[in-house]
Amino acid sequence: MGKGDRKTAKGKRYNSSYGNARPQATKKAAGTASAAVKKTAKPAAKAAPAAKKTAVKKVAAKD
Repeated sequence: MGKGDRKTAKGKRYNSSYGNARPQATKKAAGTASAAVKKTAKPAAKAAPAAKKTAVKKVAAKD
């Protein structure tokens, strides 16, 4: 794994691309109104986890 591997950071640098292996740095908003709102906003409530489905066994019909 190395220069030609696009799944590694070294391969991303060689290929001049970005992705999960080589994330770009995000810029911080400096003194904007939207940045102040984001700090004071409450996080959204987490959704309830989906109910697990139970497997249904198929029974062969008897003659």
